[in-house]
Amino acid sequence: MDFMSTVQGSMLEGFYPAGWNMAAIDRCCAFPPESIFDRQPFWHRDFKPVVCDQIQDFDMMMGHEIAFHIRRTKEAGRKLAMILPVGPMGMYKWAVYFLREWNVGCSHVFGFNMDEWSDAEGNTLDPSNPASFQYAMEKAFYGPLGELTVPESQRNFATARNLPSYPDQIAGLKAEGAELITVFGIGRMLHIAFWEPHFAEEFADEAAWRAQPYRIGAKLHPLTIEQNAITSFKSRTTLVPCRANTIGPGLFLQSDRIIGGCDGTLDRGMQWQGMSLWVTLRHGPDMWLPSTFMPTLPGKLFFMRELAGPLEAECN
Repeated sequence: MDFMSTVQGSMLEGFYPAGWNMAAIDRCCAFPPESIFDRQPFWHRDFKPVVCDQIQDFDMMMGHEIAFHIRRTKEAGRKLAMILPVGPMGMYKWAVYFLREWNVGCSHVFGFNMDEWSDAEGNTLDPSNPASFQYAMEKAFYGPLGELTVPESQRNFATARNLPSYPDQIAGLKAEGAELITVFGIGRMLHIAFWEPHFAEEFADEAAWRAQPYRIGAKLHPLTIEQNAITSFKSRTTLVPCRANTIGPGLFLQSDRIIGGCDGTLDRGMQWQGMSLWVTLRHGPDMWLPSTFMPTLPGKLFFMRELAGPLEAECN
């Protein structure tokens, strides 16, 4: 007895995206933990998952990766466009630490926040609101860098006015030789940024889906709302906006390199991200599962060892 054998006639029938094959998703989650590193045919030759035993390791290693590529491009005399998330967040303090220790300035960096809470028209939270992603980035990254920080004119946030400028800005930077790196987490619903799986229903084919650079006032899946209620709003669902402005695959799939992170462990054996991690690494690219495209790009995906499972029942 499981989900597939009991969903018919339940309140969850039709709740998940139409393109989700739950049996295929389940098969991705049934491998032994140690096999998570087994290379798959669809992985880029320069993509690899990196395991972290503790959250302190995760934050430090991912932060080092961000700082390393900022320093590398600085030393090479190249501009760097970075698509940046708010979630995970712990890596930013370590990125700041390494950059300050190395005395590496970020005048060559152009930051593009990948998403922001919004209403249906794309109006976003005031930057002074602690729930806004702009507020989070200023407090966690841009502010603590002090005199080494990214110039204010090179910090981009996903407002209704500014997000539509991302494609041209990034194209212009790449034309000047800039590198594009996307830093990301993976959502419970396999989203990258807030590009949700149910958006796939609107497109005739993958080519049309891949071309989408952004969306204003995107409708978020209920489980995305609940994920954020747990991770960012202290369980208070009533505070979570139901929409967001977000980049799309037309931008994040242009990345020259990726830096991903899965830190979705809770406590006492509880977690929320193991299924998302395994499907990302095993399923293969599918527009109904946006994160499955990320292993096709060069880079690293840092993850907490606990997420590898085994993903089996354990009553907590």
